[in-house]
Amino acid sequence: MSTGTQTKPRGGGSIDVRYVNPFIEAIDNVFTTMLDLKPQRQTLRICPSEATGPQLTSIIGISGHIHGVVALRFPPDAAKALAGRFTGIVPTEVNDEVIDAVAELVNMVAGNAKAKLDMDPPLQLGLPTVVEGTGYRLKYPTGAAWLEVPFESEAGSFCMEITYSAE
Repeated sequence: MSTGTQTKPRGGGSIDVRYVNPFIEAIDNVFTTMLDLKPQRQTLRICPSEATGPQLTSIIGISGHIHGVVALRFPPDAAKALAGRFTGIVPTEVNDEVIDAVAELVNMVAGNAKAKLDMDPPLQLGLPTVVEGTGYRLKYPTGAAWLEVPFESEAGSFCMEITYSAE
């Protein structure tokens, strides 16, 4: 991500890349080993305040020494292609298998990053939740620092969003 340790995202505050890089590495590890895809990280950008077009966003909470949220946002076609990589058959519509696949992806990414962060006591992960729709907003507390990391892959584009605060 960067050679320094701090970056200034939208929303104020700063993000320490020592807490973000494990999530970026987890995307690479999970997508390479579980989906046989090599995602390419794109230039960091400010997330639009509202999702444009249909989206599926899988969200998981993190608590412990750091607490916050990691979200993976997919256009439906990318979500269906990724679900097809899990099951061997690409669904023709967003169904329960697609929802389960994107929920499992955020769970695996967060779990992989949790292991890389190796904190004592270990971080705790919540249950993944999936939001589906058009024009919805994910709201974070005022002043929360958050960052969007876009990726391109054979299955389509997707984004990781992360917000946290450290104790």
